[in-house]
Order: sequence, then C-alpha cells, then structure tokens
Amino acid sequence: MMMQFYKEKILSPGQLKRLSEHKYSCTSASLLDSYLQPWWDWLVSKVPLWLAPNLITIVGLVINIATTLILVYYSPDAKAEPPRWACFLCALGLFIYQSLDSIDGKQARRTGSSSPLGELFDHGCDSVSTVFVALSACIAVQLGHYPNWMFFQCFCAMTLFYCAHWQSYVSGSLKFGKIDVTEAQFTIISIHLTSAIFGPEIWMTEILGMTTMSQLISGIFYCGFFLVFIDFVKSFSSGGIGKNGSTIAGTSVLSPIIPFSLVVVPAYIIYRKSADQVYQNHPALYILSFGMVAAKVTNRLVVAHMTKNEMEYLDTALIGPCMLFLNQYFNFYFDEYYVLWLCFIWVAFDFLKYSSQVCLEICNHLKIMLFRIPYSNDSDKNGTNRLQRTKSTKKHH
Repeated sequence: MMMQFYKEKILSPGQLKRLSEHKYSCTSASLLDSYLQPWWDWLVSKVPLWLAPNLITIVGLVINIATTLILVYYSPDAKAEPPRWACFLCALGLFIYQSLDSIDGKQARRTGSSSPLGELFDHGCDSVSTVFVALSACIAVQLGHYPNWMFFQCFCAMTLFYCAHWQSYVSGSLKFGKIDVTEAQFTIISIHLTSAIFGPEIWMTEILGMTTMSQLISGIFYCGFFLVFIDFVKSFSSGGIGKNGSTIAGTSVLSPIIPFSLVVVPAYIIYRKSADQVYQNHPALYILSFGMVAAKVTNRLVVAHMTKNEMEYLDTALIGPCMLFLNQYFNFYFDEYYVLWLCFIWVAFDFLKYSSQVCLEICNHLKIMLFRIPYSNDSDKNGTNRLQRTKSTKKHH
C-alpha cells in the first residue's frame, strides 16, 4: 500500500496549472541585506551563465550539511568539545551556503531561467538547512548540558520557519522583518567563529555565578524567537487573502497548525517518556530525525501555497515517529537507539522521495530541467544586461 502511494502522482493537473501561474511575492526589511547586496552582486557576476540556479542552491546546502555533520561526529551528544577547526569549518560552510542561497535568484533572473520550481527548490533547501544550522549552533555552545534548552532551541527555529510560510499561505506574500533569517545566520556564524578562536569551552563560563554563556546565548535567541512570533501573530489580525478572510486556498487560517502539531507534540512526548533517555543521550540524531519530518511538512505547506491547494493533515513521514511511539507503548520491546536510527532512515528516505517526485512532476509540466538551463552564444551578453537591471533586487526568487 505504501509503495502504491509513491507510485501515484503527488500533484494533480489543477495544482500544476495553478503552480505555473504562481507569482512570487516577498517583502523584506532586513538590516543586513542592503549592506550585503554589493557582495552578492559581485559574486553572481563571477558565476558562469551556464550554471543553473538550483545547482547553486544544492551545492551550498550540501556544503552546509557536510560541515555540520563533521561537528555532529565529534559531539553527537552536544556535550563533548568539538575541535576548533570543526567549528571554523561550520562557520565557513554556513557563510558559503548563505552566500550561494542569496545569489541563486539573481542567477535565475540573470539567465532568464526563473520559474516556480526555483522558488520551491530554494525554500525546500532552506527547510533542511534550518534543522542543521540550529543543531550546529547548539553543539557549538555545548547546549547538550541543558537538554530542555536544546530541545526548545531547535524546535523554535523549525517552528518559526514553518510560521513564515504559514503566514505566506494566509497573506499570499512572504514577509521578512528587520531582524530575520540573514541576521540569525550571521549571528550563528559569529558563534562558530567564537568557538573556533577561544575554544568551545568558553560557553561553559559562568556569568555572575548565575548562568553560563551558553544559556545566555540561548536566552537571547528565545527573545528573538518571541519577537518574530509576535509579528507573525499580528499578521493574522487582518485575516487571510482568501474569501471571508481565509487562506490563499480558501481554507481556515488556523488549519496549518494541525500538521505541524503532529510533529512537535509527539517529539516532546516521546522525549519525556523515554525509558532509555534516547533524546538526552542522542540529541543530534533525535533532532535530525524529527527535523526531517518538520522539513517535509513545511515543504508540503509551500506546495499548498504555490498551488492554492488545501494542505492534508497526515503524512507518510509520521511513520518514523510512530515507530518510536509504538515501541514505547509496547514497553520498549526494541532498543530505542536502534528504533531511532530506523526512524531517521525512514524520514530521510521519505523526504527525498517526496522532494524528488515533486520536482520531477513540475519539471515535466513546465518542460524544464532541474539542474540545467538552455545555453546559447548570446547568453553572456543577455545575462550581463539582465544582471545590470537586477542590481538592486533582493536575493529571493
């Protein structure tokens, strides 16, 4: 039955038609973006015109994931001190990802290859990156010594990313505040560089005998999360863009809370009920497992927005958390650590299967290729002209 599900089309002809008519809408008041525009403009001018925007995005994501996994290898419990060079690599990896993620849209406009697929692919990579970036920050400051803080730190990051697209699903436009994604990324880069220069042990330094620097940094992030969440709640005050204040798909503005709750609530319950303290002993694997489920649910929300379609509540990725839940229900018949690995393998496979199939269906419908763009002898001249016209544009598709 499950294999039959994967053989079916994910997107209906109606969804594909609405997706092809989708127009990207985004507003940004980021403090750092205006200062970084010259760097992004210069960087994209050095990129060959035959290089596809989606290829730029995926290369940045792979680098970001690889450098984070090095950190995870040396500190899977987020308590052990990772090598300074690993922290530096993580800072470099995040900077590369941030830079490449900022020029993919410019490259698309420069080469005349902008499409709805580019927007979806970009947000899909961002959903995965959010999980790895949040986890790397927790490892860098050794937040594993405070498991509750680490849990909420990572899931707050995932929740806010989901909320950003929830707001887009309601209003029809993605909105970024003065302190948002770019600012958070450079703050985390600074954290990694601090660990690289002074050593990760600096975060265990007590301040006034009351708290550690690790807890202080987490507290600052919590305040930032709270302020962004308040702005998100305010955006609901005027209702949605649909009929009678509904979402862009004509559904209730509160409906997206259900799919994401099916990720966060089980994650917390399983964590608290674990007999072997599977989260406390293996926080990185635990967060990556549930993070991949959150990433898939977020991607489904983006697809629902771009296709003006209702979002389904249940998802095959939830089979992974169900493994852990059922194992607990039957008095831990299997070792939780091995069940957690099985959960991670399933959700990673399910996410990749879903993402690749959606991309394939969109490529077939739009008659485009995912990682290649048409190239002609006039590309260089036309691309240069397009670059001049887009010097002041923002980084997003």
